[in-house]
Amino acid sequence: MAKKTTTSGWGLYPRVDASVRRAHYRRDLRTDDETSVLPQGSCRSYGDACLHDHVVSTLPLKHLLDFDPEQGLLRAEAGVTIEDLIRFAVPRGFFPPVTPGTKFPTLGGCIAADVHGKNHHADGSIAGFVEDLEMVLADGSQVHCSRHRLPDLFWATLGGMGLTGFVYAATLRLKKISSAYIQQRSIKTANFAETCRIFAETQQQCTYSVAWIDSLKKGRQLGRGLILLGEHAPADQIKKKELFPLHAGSRLDVPFFFPDFALNTWSMRAFNTLYYHHQWSHSSTTTIHYNPYFYPLDMVHRWNRIYGRKGFLQYQVVVPFADGEEIMADVLGRIVHRGIPSLLTVLKTLGPANEGLLSFPIAGYTLALDIPFRNTDIMPFLRELNKSIVDAKGRVYLAKDAILEKEDFAAMYPKLEEFKRVKRLYDPEHRFRSRQSDRLGIT
Repeated sequence: MAKKTTTSGWGLYPRVDASVRRAHYRRDLRTDDETSVLPQGSCRSYGDACLHDHVVSTLPLKHLLDFDPEQGLLRAEAGVTIEDLIRFAVPRGFFPPVTPGTKFPTLGGCIAADVHGKNHHADGSIAGFVEDLEMVLADGSQVHCSRHRLPDLFWATLGGMGLTGFVYAATLRLKKISSAYIQQRSIKTANFAETCRIFAETQQQCTYSVAWIDSLKKGRQLGRGLILLGEHAPADQIKKKELFPLHAGSRLDVPFFFPDFALNTWSMRAFNTLYYHHQWSHSSTTTIHYNPYFYPLDMVHRWNRIYGRKGFLQYQVVVPFADGEEIMADVLGRIVHRGIPSLLTVLKTLGPANEGLLSFPIAGYTLALDIPFRNTDIMPFLRELNKSIVDAKGRVYLAKDAILEKEDFAAMYPKLEEFKRVKRLYDPEHRFRSRQSDRLGIT
């Protein structure tokens, strides 16, 4: 039975009054009760990609179905979260091959967004590790798809934002690890040019890399930050009893929504200065548990409430390496000049694109910012930035989008017409829709 509720993505904007039906079994994955429907996971995307008037929640589909320890192949239902995967895999000497910056998205959601992580430059997105998808289509038929079986459906679903059908289960190839620890090297940079130079020098050396950027510094200090390089630590560096400890739960909580004035340029400038200077040396090396390296924000339960009841926009773009440093510095400079108090600004490098028709990554620099949503005045500014991203042959990440316009979307994703063709083939009545797909004209 469907339940009426108000839902939102993790950014808390926008909010939608929706009818939510929970799928406990494969037979519950159907579209016959609604004119249109959207599969929904844990709503950890940020904009309206996970929102629709009628949704089918896959959260009850949390079973691990099969595991081959020799090949590291795990078959799991779509509602299994990254946290669930970790709890199963780490004690057995495995780790998710690709993980976003939080462990709470579902496997189905990660597939829909074709998520990437700190290792995209080395390993690619999650698409590279998905061996098989078990799907329920709009007409109720059950199919398997892979690189060799219905490859058009496979590559439309990976990154397809849930618009091609229900993912019931997937077979994922896990990463073998010798411990649950990360050898982390933290490098302090003086400006954006140095940050990009160190990225370039370390790409072939490090599996994981990410940079925190001080988004409020201007002039010669524009783009200063801390680069965090990482590798899975070998077993001989860790005491045997500590090889595979699981992570702890959230230690802190945000029990109420912060007032709008709490996050402003002055408070963020103070935070950024303290965070930048907490490391005194230019370079620091340490061995840490995987949890603070991959999931630092997960240690604070309901941290999105810091942005207040109006929520926030997360804005993530990628531009190619060719002229990418100059283009991204210009984008960052315009954001700084605007005085946007981003609590978290992250820069990464991405490797080559895959065959996903709507997958986000291309080889280049990607910048992500959390922008407090106070009123709609910020939207024209961000849409103007999008025009610059189009000119640079870059794109906006759909899993974090709430403001992209359809003409810019079409220019950013050159395989859009092929995606539409595949969607019409498997969903001819356009039963799978979202607020985002309606806004972007994906029909």
